[in-house]
Amino acid sequence: MKSAKALIGAAILATLANAPAFAQDALKIAIGQINNWENQPPTLGQDAGIFAKQNLKVEAVGTAGAGETIQAVISGSADLGAGVGVAGAMRAFAKGAPVRVLLPAFTGTGDLYWYVKADSPIKSVKDITDKNTIAYSTNGSSTNNLVLAFGQELGVKAKPTATGGQPGTLTSVMSGQIDIGWAAPPFGVKEIKDGKIRIVLRGSDVPSLKGQTVRAIIVNADALKNKKDAIMRFVKAYRESVDWMYSDPKAVSMYAQKIKSDEGLLKESIAEFHPKETMQSDKMADLDGAVADAVKLKFLEAPLTKEQLVEFLQIPPR
Repeated sequence: MKSAKALIGAAILATLANAPAFAQDALKIAIGQINNWENQPPTLGQDAGIFAKQNLKVEAVGTAGAGETIQAVISGSADLGAGVGVAGAMRAFAKGAPVRVLLPAFTGTGDLYWYVKADSPIKSVKDITDKNTIAYSTNGSSTNNLVLAFGQELGVKAKPTATGGQPGTLTSVMSGQIDIGWAAPPFGVKEIKDGKIRIVLRGSDVPSLKGQTVRAIIVNADALKNKKDAIMRFVKAYRESVDWMYSDPKAVSMYAQKIKSDEGLLKESIAEFHPKETMQSDKMADLDGAVADAVKLKFLEAPLTKEQLVEFLQIPPR
């Protein structure tokens, strides 16, 4: 009897040893400005093993901005999108696109700034004329939203021009192709300290957007339906990743190595431009204001109805 039990036990162990491990569920996320700190939860969290704890493997692909990100989600080539301006997502949804907000990603606009070359004749907003050009990343982005708001709320008359990502924008400014470039720290902080560029506008200069959730994580509606369990686990891992990024010094070290930047400079930048409260993912702050601004800035022809907002916002409770 003992010999039989031993043989059965050995057979079970052999079967378990040879059985394949459960494959991780894969999700693909498109990220505009993939190296920005606020867009790091999916990538740093993946590197730290936080998504693996939820049996997930997240494949992150960078885009030039929210316009490209939204198109990737609409087409289904990405399940999720990060760094997407809320107004742009509303516009896509209102036109019938299969786009939903899964999580708030950034509240406020203090992380974005607009700059000129050090020798530019533009010293302040008063010096900007309709002969100047001002950059934003892509249509539907929060930088697009802010540039339009600069015109309506601050009287900035410069011609809005899509320039894509931050490195290309800086090249365009330094070569004289664009008068006023855009950036988000830590990008450009070294150039500011070295006196190569000067800030002339900040996102926080626009009164109406200061307390709004301006960027979100979006999800393809079909993916949300067909991969709901995996996407709910993504939400848990995302939120845990944000908490980890602000509690473990290792996160900043990993980030510094990843983007090949000075760790001390990054710590200063995060403290000034990205306090943890800006990355809350529980509620859309000043939603009424966001809808009103989307109409005012012509992202929407009419405000979204209550029924539309219920469908548009798919934010799971914590």
